[in-house]
Amino acid sequence: MAGHSQFKNIMHRKGAQDAKRAKVFAKHAREIEVAARAGVPDPAQNPRLRNAILAARGVNMPRDRIDRAIAKASSSGDDATRYEEVRYEGYGPGGTALIVMALTDNRNRTASEVRSAFSKYGGNLGETNSVAFLFNRLGQITYPAKAGTSERVFEAALEAGAEDVTSDSDGHVIVCSLDDFASVAEALEKTLGAPAEAALTWRPLTTVEVGEETAPTLMKLIYALEDSDDVQSVASNFEIDDAVMARFAG
Repeated sequence: MAGHSQFKNIMHRKGAQDAKRAKVFAKHAREIEVAARAGVPDPAQNPRLRNAILAARGVNMPRDRIDRAIAKASSSGDDATRYEEVRYEGYGPGGTALIVMALTDNRNRTASEVRSAFSKYGGNLGETNSVAFLFNRLGQITYPAKAGTSERVFEAALEAGAEDVTSDSDGHVIVCSLDDFASVAEALEKTLGAPAEAALTWRPLTTVEVGEETAPTLMKLIYALEDSDDVQSVASNFEIDDAVMARFAG
């Protein structure tokens, strides 16, 4: 698992007691609703909806909550909220690159929140495609270490059609192409059970190492962005030294 992912896991564990499950579910419900409206409300015929449902199941979102989001998308009332997908890109502390994915019904509000977070924590919001070239858009499925040995997970991922697998003491991260995400996730679930997380992600092509002084400010920026109701995900390309990571883990 890349160092930046390890560091985020550590910080997430420290803040787990403050996590609000309802907010997480609301963000997944919004993606499901948008995906269903963008095509047909049938995951078998709508790849984006299928991926959104897989991601929601990856965070243990109840089936009835998923069904309600799909049903809401079918509503044709004039008062139905319509969301659009917006991507923001910029640089954070230490020259790190960030991609912010949002679903919003008010672009001005969301842009203001994102710009404010970048400004407050030493970042600079850029133009579209200003940092996207530093990332690949991929499917990522995560399993806990208890899912099996690295050999067993590797074999299951290879058979499912995944492109890459990394395993460590925290668990297993399986990566696949955008087009194969749904089929790979479904095949792995049959072999390894339900994943800890399954989602589309921006994976950095190269990483930028940040030190102990920069890391906390960068994480505050990422958390400020993630705290927005409109923001669906935040990707970054930072790497952190093992010694620095150990101090945060302690």
